[in-house]
Amino acid sequence: MPDISIIVPVYNSRTILPKLLSTIDRIKKNENWDLELILIDDGSQDGSFNTIKNLSSQYNYIYGIRLSRNFGHQAAVRTGLIMSKGNYIAIIDDDMQDPPDLLPTFFKYLENGYDVAYGVRRKRKENFIKKSAYKLFYKLINRLSEITLPLDSGDFCVMKRKVLESMLMLHERNPYLRGIRAWVGFNQIGVEYERNERAEGKSGYTFKKLLKIASDGIYSFSDLPLRLTSYFGIAGMLLCIIYGFYILTKYILFGVEMKGFTTLALLILFFGSINLISMGILGEYIGRIYAEGKNRPDAIIAETIDKR
Repeated sequence: MPDISIIVPVYNSRTILPKLLSTIDRIKKNENWDLELILIDDGSQDGSFNTIKNLSSQYNYIYGIRLSRNFGHQAAVRTGLIMSKGNYIAIIDDDMQDPPDLLPTFFKYLENGYDVAYGVRRKRKENFIKKSAYKLFYKLINRLSEITLPLDSGDFCVMKRKVLESMLMLHERNPYLRGIRAWVGFNQIGVEYERNERAEGKSGYTFKKLLKIASDGIYSFSDLPLRLTSYFGIAGMLLCIIYGFYILTKYILFGVEMKGFTTLALLILFFGSINLISMGILGEYIGRIYAEGKNRPDAIIAETIDKR
């Protein structure tokens, strides 16, 4: 059984992969790792899997997986985790923003008694809007979640096999892996590091994909949005009662009748908006229940390369 498994989800990274493999191979030789490197091509359109095939002839510890289409970052990572055999497991992105050279330092924490060491981004190189959005998301999910999720930490981590096996017990169709990692517990430590700029090309994380991961995190680890629908209803009822007393008081004390289409339209718009928000929140949870009931796999594997 390989001692270390490194999971790398790949998406349109044909030009970056040789540099990534060269870096990992240098570290492997320096640290004398018994390594399996699992590269999961998540439906790339730039021939990334052909590059993985070519690299596998040079590096005999590669296990390449090509998914039948783009299933998303979290599904790709989970597929790699399922296929891994190492006693120590690492997750790292393909763009080298999370430096592979930090992995030996992370593994030392496992040797010193920790079960998980995860990266905490000290300084991002993204633009102000993106950094602000990330910061807001992590604060929001911690306020909403039933557990404490590490601030500004991604999937970049190392873990022992017992932690991985516990994570894989959760068969969720929309996995939010960094949340699952926090939920299973064990002895974890956050390690600060400075995140690099992407080595080449553009990030595969579109706004839509980032929004999906954010919603998966919130809806998977909090039922507060459901409770908010009740709070909206109570607030709306109280507002109606107060407004009713206001109208009645003006009519009894001053003989003023409240008339006007604008008032009626605003009330209809207000309560209509509350209803739509509530239905949307309920729909999110019901949709996830529906997805769980279908019991579909995280991803479909179209092709593999096993050099282990």
